[in-house]
Amino acid sequence: MGNADLRQLAVLEDVPFEELGGSVVAVDAHNWLYRYLTTTVKFTRDSAYTTADGEEVANLIGLVQGLPKFFEHDLTPVFVFDGGVTDLKDDEVEERREQRERYEEQLEEAKEAGDRTRIATLQSRTQRLTDTIQETTRGLLERLDVPVVEAPAEGEAQAAYMARQGDVDYVGTEDYDALLLGAPYTLRQLTSKGNPELMDFEATLEKHELTWEQLVDVGILMGTDFNDGISGVGPKTAVKLVREHGDLWAVLDERGEHIEHADVIRDLFLDPDVTDDYDFDRDIDPDMAAAREYVTEEWEVAADEVETGFERIEASVVQTGLDRWT
Repeated sequence: MGNADLRQLAVLEDVPFEELGGSVVAVDAHNWLYRYLTTTVKFTRDSAYTTADGEEVANLIGLVQGLPKFFEHDLTPVFVFDGGVTDLKDDEVEERREQRERYEEQLEEAKEAGDRTRIATLQSRTQRLTDTIQETTRGLLERLDVPVVEAPAEGEAQAAYMARQGDVDYVGTEDYDALLLGAPYTLRQLTSKGNPELMDFEATLEKHELTWEQLVDVGILMGTDFNDGISGVGPKTAVKLVREHGDLWAVLDERGEHIEHADVIRDLFLDPDVTDDYDFDRDIDPDMAAAREYVTEEWEVAADEVETGFERIEASVVQTGLDRWT
């Protein structure tokens, strides 16, 4: 998820949806999906998204409820999925797994105590993107004609690359690491109410008088998903040190510090594993009948939980299509 302290450095502004119409957004699929998945589980009855075989597909409810926001504002989402996870991220993955196991233990205790509020909260915290969730998410997106890109590694890195190439207009993620990955413009809070928040890469560099490489060095000093930061070094101190000494290596030498695999971590942001093997159409032409059948019949999701979302998608896509011909 990156270091949230990067927010203190980023140039951010709220932007009205009206100014974004006609744009393409490369969505960090796992980041976006996880937020809707946890919200759905927390506020929706289990039976609404659990099949007769016990498969849980709360993601399908989350997708149908979350996608209308794009279409209603004439945005084309391109969902970018993670590929392999870099070895350097193993520690973070393991830490998240251990945290989830602790939540699962607490969930069993809450069930024994009959604490419904606690149960709902813990169920949302123990969610993970299972193979079934991955499969059904792609299945529904295909029927809705929403473009999908498979990243060779980190989906966010692929999305940032596509934005730098000019193939999409924005990256959509809550992760501040999009800044270190050089995403020109990032839209945050796409899963929240109200207008999104725009994070501006070039304006951030200009504000702090840094190059992209130096901004990455600042991030490494603060700490990333791939490394712990230097003790006592926060955003302002990291910027000051890099500006004074020029780069990460000079700062580490001056302080007598060492960051293991620092050169590899730097390249993960500046030259990540990405692909040019993608192609998509900006115009969405969903098969609504197939989408409804897939969700409510094939995967047995309660129709009353998704019909409003389907109606919003249908109405907004039809209206958008009309507007483009006027």
